Amino acid sequence: MNAQRNPTTVTAEPGTPFIDIVREFDAPLELVFRAHTDGDLVAQWLGPRAYEIVLDHYDARSGGSWAYAHRDPQGAEYGFRGTFHTVSPELVVQTFEFDGYPGHVALESARFEALDGGRTRVSTRAVYQSVEDRDGMVASGMEGGLTEGYQRLDDLLPTLAATSAS
Repeated sequence: MNAQRNPTTVTAEPGTPFIDIVREFDAPLELVFRAHTDGDLVAQWLGPRAYEIVLDHYDARSGGSWAYAHRDPQGAEYGFRGTFHTVSPELVVQTFEFDGYPGHVALESARFEALDGGRTRVSTRAVYQSVEDRDGMVASGMEGGLTEGYQRLDDLLPTLAATSAS
């Protein structure tokens, strides 16, 4: 239901080193921001359902860092890591690097915007070092994993809202 109401829009204009992602959530900004910055919560929604997330650390503060791996059903692990540069309720700026493609670091800026009706829009821009790096990310299937992860976040947010209200 939420996937249709709140589609994930991924835009990668040809010839540019950017990926722009926009997604709305049926939850207030505070909860959506918390779900993006609390490592225990991130581990509950980030990535495809079929993959287990192995969280090494997730220190979401300006100057903090993060590292995790996704483990597929066959046991193969895909590691990711980065550094948080800015963490505020309106903006998270971080680097993103896939361990399988070292040295190709992206800079991601996620903006959190409160909408009417207690809803939130997250607009992310990922800037890659080259168009080739960006094209490799697009070809990796990242859109499917991202979309499924956001659907998982849709499932988690009502639980967070219920526990916050009590």
